[in-house]
Amino acid sequence: MKTVEESVIAAMDGTEVELFPFLPYILQDVWEIGTVPDVVLGLVRRNAQDPEHLTVLDLGCGKGAVSIRLAEQLGCTCVGVDAIREFIAEAGKKARDYQVGKLCLFEIGDIRQRIATLPRFDIIILGAIGPVFGDHYETLVTLSGNLAENGLIIIDDAYIPEESDFSHPVIRTRSEVYRQISDAGMTVAEEIILHAADMKETDAILFGHLQKRCRELIALHPAKRQMFEEYIQAQERENYVLETKVICSTMAIRRS
Repeated sequence: MKTVEESVIAAMDGTEVELFPFLPYILQDVWEIGTVPDVVLGLVRRNAQDPEHLTVLDLGCGKGAVSIRLAEQLGCTCVGVDAIREFIAEAGKKARDYQVGKLCLFEIGDIRQRIATLPRFDIIILGAIGPVFGDHYETLVTLSGNLAENGLIIIDDAYIPEESDFSHPVIRTRSEVYRQISDAGMTVAEEIILHAADMKETDAILFGHLQKRCRELIALHPAKRQMFEEYIQAQERENYVLETKVICSTMAIRRS
């Protein structure tokens, strides 16, 4: 099994574990990392009942943007887990700023280990964190023990269009993703596709911040220039793939 640092770096599209302690600095300008909170909010509103009494588990919650948005708009209670201490500290501060501190609990931890000790939740969110638990089948089987009877698992991920000749070591075709969901005894209640034009705009903003902070770190740590430059290049490649080669999708999944 990868270390938690390796897992986080992979989720952030990096390769060097040495980059891990620099992530808070690199991403200091960004609150919403990965998943669009309003997309998740819409899925929950349309597919879950009695929203103010929902319990939500946000795995790899980052700085808490999704959980805080849900708590603010629906009045539900949220638990967020992330491995980066500074992200959790920011999430707690933001929850207080948005006056949902009593509804949101954020904690530091390795979600792969923490999941075994957590109770059942009505909503479980994996927002653009990659295959931390494995492929879709392995992920859903792992999380099923923590999902309430009529609960939803919301996964923000990507798949390859059926007609494409593009290949990727981790990303699978849409039909394969749907097959794995079915094999896990689950079905897609609703799927939201993020359009490339919208992604390009948000990706450009995020990349501008990331590149700026990496350049600052190069000036502060010239011996680590190659690592930071390679991370910039990796982000450029990832953005290109997400914007041109695959379909980015957020799915609300429930038991069949």
